[in-house]
Amino acid sequence: MEKINILTVLVALVLVVVVVQTIQLTFMSQQKASATGLAVASQASTGIDTNLMTADEKMNYEMHGIVPARFGGSSGSALNGLPQQVGGC
Repeated sequence: MEKINILTVLVALVLVVVVVQTIQLTFMSQQKASATGLAVASQASTGIDTNLMTADEKMNYEMHGIVPARFGGSSGSALNGLPQQVGGC
């Protein structure tokens, strides 16, 4: 009889953990979706249309923050007080 009680408690504990983690994952996915929306909105406000960029220019802009010269970026100068290339390999 004691084994059944212990097993019941363990199953209940596992069920509680599963429910809590499901709620946490749902909350985290909602936060990620709202943060992505803010990032897209802030990027859209920069006035740079990435649809007109080549694939290489778009990758450099997205990964390193490098603005092509034909969109107002110039080599060697800073954009908003920050270096143009923010990352690199």
